[in-house]
Amino acid sequence: MLKRKRIEVVAAIIRDDEGRIFATQRGYGAMKDGWEFPGGKIEADETPEQALKREIREELAAEIAVDDFLCTVEWDYPDFHLTMHCYWCHVESGTLTLKEHEAARWLTPDQLDTVDWLPADREAISKF
Repeated sequence: MLKRKRIEVVAAIIRDDEGRIFATQRGYGAMKDGWEFPGGKIEADETPEQALKREIREELAAEIAVDDFLCTVEWDYPDFHLTMHCYWCHVESGTLTLKEHEAARWLTPDQLDTVDWLPADREAISKF
């Protein structure tokens, strides 16, 4: 039996002062066009919090504060197993600017079901 590839990532659930959540739409890869929380892979020498700050700086050109751990989602996609550590965050400085995603929206809690979330991200939303 083939061993499934495992990917470990961090995800920033960025809230603003009005309680809205920042959602991004993937602009590349097998899951292009799916909606997700921004973030990415943890480098070998990083804590999850450090990885989140770096990823948001790289993907969205802003500085965030990592507030609280929300949950870890374990999800089996067809080609890999995903471990996603989700953290509540807020923007400390800068403006969220899309560098890799094709779209983004600020969603109120009752608007969260208006975009087509990727399955692991949908699982994270169920933990709110």
